[in-house]
Amino acid sequence: MKPSKEDKAEGNVQKAKGSVKDAVGEATDNKELRKEGKKDKVQGEAKKALGKAKEAVGK
Repeated sequence: MKPSKEDKAEGNVQKAKGSVKDAVGEATDNKELRKEGKKDKVQGEAKKALGKAKEAVGK
């Protein structure tokens, strides 16, 4: 199992990547890219939450 800090860092990176995709998709009127961006942001937030949960239980 990955350390909590690694999960949180990966979550932050994925969330940032999603934000960029969402912004570029909005600027270029690309609905598919916006959808991917939103999905990446949600997945990043989930991974970050997993890291926080692991930290809370001491893993």
